[in-house]
Amino acid sequence: MLKKVLSLKTFLALLLCLAALPALAAEKTSPVMERWVRRSSAADKEGAQSMKVQVTYYANEYVEALVNSEAEKNLWTQDEMENYKYTLLKTLNLSESLAFHLDLNVNGVPMYPAPFDKHIYLMIGKKRYTPSDYDKRFNLKLSGKRDGMVYFPRYDSKTGQDVLKGAKDVRLFLDASITYAQAGKGDFMWVWDITKDKPSSAGDGKAAARLEIDRLLRRMEKLDKERQELQGQLDKINQELDEVNSRMDELQSR
Repeated sequence: MLKKVLSLKTFLALLLCLAALPALAAEKTSPVMERWVRRSSAADKEGAQSMKVQVTYYANEYVEALVNSEAEKNLWTQDEMENYKYTLLKTLNLSESLAFHLDLNVNGVPMYPAPFDKHIYLMIGKKRYTPSDYDKRFNLKLSGKRDGMVYFPRYDSKTGQDVLKGAKDVRLFLDASITYAQAGKGDFMWVWDITKDKPSSAGDGKAAARLEIDRLLRRMEKLDKERQELQGQLDKINQELDEVNSRMDELQSR
């Protein structure tokens, strides 16, 4: 059955790629992929703690470059590449989220980042977004290297609209109080100019169409559930109105 969705060769390559995400982030990237990587470092005056951070934003262009790189290395056909892209995007939840890969390296005094989701947020225009999900290992005492994914909502929970629509950039913030190394120096901030992204490169093809269908089906299920709930409320109101009218008729007939 798996063969219908993904060839064994592509599937195995995908598993290797997902397992090696930290290594992919750490190794030398192509100039295209490098455009979406940000690096920062900090150290306190006493030298008690130092920290290095590498943040990768999984922009459309970055994902496309990653997929093309893997396709070239593995000599995939077009269908194998599209299947790989679809499974990669779905596994990383990129159809519902804005995804960032964080690679932290803390030396000296350990860092205690819990609760991590209270220390990191995303600004798009004037709106602030908190993580919808993140690697829970970021809540643990941190000494040395640690990496993982942090996700933010891609669509507005009320309107279903893309939060990037009309935006010029995205700004990721990490609270300075999370580490001695940055205390008193202001929050870490990383900015990506999304006007330089290329939606068409990641937005075309079978993989993108399949992901969009998946998203719309989930949206339809949510709207249908809300409609049923509202219909239930309306039925109760109509029932009460019928009871009130019936009682009115009874009283007037006396």
